[in-house]
Amino acid sequence: MAYRIVAAECVACDACVAVCPNGAIAVKRGTYVIDPDKCTECRKRTDGPQCASVCPTDCCQPA
Repeated sequence: MAYRIVAAECVACDACVAVCPNGAIAVKRGTYVIDPDKCTECRKRTDGPQCASVCPTDCCQPA
């Protein structure tokens, strides 16, 4: 299961982009999105989803 960004709560702080080891997060039409084909929930790389761990508004959620 990939993560998603709850756009209504996202403040576009850019913190999630820098910590994603897979390059799965990008800006599309002014909104941050997570590519489900690239998102691995950081399995085998870290202790958990890095985007969720740095998000100040908790808008990175499991899909």
